[in-house]
Amino acid sequence: MSYDRYVAICNPLRYSSIMKNHISVKLVSMCWLLGFFLSFIVAFTPSTLEFCGPNIIDHLFCDLVPLVELSCSDTFIVHLEMDILGAPATIIPTTIIVLSYTYIVRAVLKIPSNSGRQKAFSTCSSHLIVVSIFYWTIFSVYVLPTGGKSMLLTKILSLLYTVFTPLMNPIIYSLRNKDIKKAVQERLLRH
Repeated sequence: MSYDRYVAICNPLRYSSIMKNHISVKLVSMCWLLGFFLSFIVAFTPSTLEFCGPNIIDHLFCDLVPLVELSCSDTFIVHLEMDILGAPATIIPTTIIVLSYTYIVRAVLKIPSNSGRQKAFSTCSSHLIVVSIFYWTIFSVYVLPTGGKSMLLTKILSLLYTVFTPLMNPIIYSLRNKDIKKAVQERLLRH
């Protein structure tokens, strides 16, 4: 989506020739295939571990890190795999998004009119807010070192990216709709 916004703002006259259906299908397919591949690897390796102790995970859902902590076999390979796959899986998409939005901001700042700049920024703000919430919480749970983080903080951050972000997604995107904006403003002014 950040690439789509980049093309729409930085190359608006060439948008329809660049963002053809087959490009969108390729981008989506690449994301899905990479997601399935990483999910398969992350699900397969822990399935080879032995579990001989307690079977209660101290978490809100069956997350990988608390599950691996219950294992009584050597978990070095699983932790190495999480480190090797986790960092690029979050850092590469984040880098692509940051680069896209850097180019977008540069292009928008060159727009001479305030209304043009405001319109361009408003088309990107929803996506940027949702992505920021999602990636910063997921980055803080899986990429940052766990030393000093309490289990409660990890649970709260996990709850943010699994429940809060999808819950806020339609709300954030619907605020771009003029009718919904007007209804929210009227509702807030009544109280």
